[in-house]
Amino acid sequence: MMISVVITVRNEERNIGNLLDGLAVQEPPFEVIVVDSNSTDRTREIVKDYMEKYENIHLYVKSSTRGEGRNYGVSKAKGEAVAFIDGDDIPNPFWLKEMRGSLNEGADVVAGKSIAIGYHAFEELERVELYYKGYDVTYPSCNLAYRKSLFEKIGGFDPWFITAEDIDLNIRAIEAGAKFVYNPKAIVYHRTRNSFIGFYKQAFWNGYGRKQLTMKHGNLWKRYKPTNMFNHSFNFWYASRLAVAMLGYLACKLYGKMPEKNNYKN
Repeated sequence: MMISVVITVRNEERNIGNLLDGLAVQEPPFEVIVVDSNSTDRTREIVKDYMEKYENIHLYVKSSTRGEGRNYGVSKAKGEAVAFIDGDDIPNPFWLKEMRGSLNEGADVVAGKSIAIGYHAFEELERVELYYKGYDVTYPSCNLAYRKSLFEKIGGFDPWFITAEDIDLNIRAIEAGAKFVYNPKAIVYHRTRNSFIGFYKQAFWNGYGRKQLTMKHGNLWKRYKPTNMFNHSFNFWYASRLAVAMLGYLACKLYGKMPEKNNYKN
């Protein structure tokens, strides 16, 4: 099965080489589609250097949100499946082999295991899972593969989302009857934020995105117990992340607005 790896980037000069080195050794057949959102550093130059070495690496430039960029990348994809990874990640050498194996066994969506690397305190923080119809829909799009036909059928990522566009996509896939599989051998090493400001900005927008989810899928949270957020290892970083996320949630509640026409509903 041909897999198209879709990556959206902006100013990833520091990390993009490590990602492309990790992808270059994956099991074929595959292609790499990089969608650059007007980087102002050397990101595009580095990708072009790799394109001279590897004919299956392609670069496109499009100013867009993460969701819009991924949709654009998928529109250029030739594979039967599309796999998503972030520009600052490093895939295990067997990442695509494991993704392909699960897809060949009948999965429509495959979520891999994401291992945080970076500042130790941030590494230990866990996701706050949200379950929908028995599935964990919070598996992130930094390590996710979809059959292209399913992705197109449900309309791709909803560009209205600032974050949580992957959760929304997963919910719509479940509504469409997709078979989800978690493969812990499909490993991606995901860098944590490298500054306190970046850490709290991420927390704020994650909270904003969770409120966007309630605006679009309001009944989700009726099935979710808020106490679940306190079942994880509770420390200063977890508590402060939760507090900042709540600020983002409230900001979206006060100022966020659903577009009058949203073509990405269930």
